[in-house]
Amino acid sequence: MAHANAEQPLRAWFAEASRAAWESPADVKTTYPSASVLPGNRVVFNIKGNDYRLIAKINYAYGVVYIRFVGTHAEYDKVNAETI
Repeated sequence: MAHANAEQPLRAWFAEASRAAWESPADVKTTYPSASVLPGNRVVFNIKGNDYRLIAKINYAYGVVYIRFVGTHAEYDKVNAETI
């Protein structure tokens, strides 16, 4: 697996996000101060000391988090986080 070293940090993020009750971007920032909040309810999370990025679209009203992208920092630089 090319990104095997990201597996445990991603599992930890998933477990924490699954338990979260984020109602707004401010709630996300409370849990993840380094997260970047983007237009369209998108949030960029730094994973494994910023070696990886995870882009999520969050439906705060329904408490649903849609993972739109997971990749290295270099791979992230090739996508548009606001539209992916």
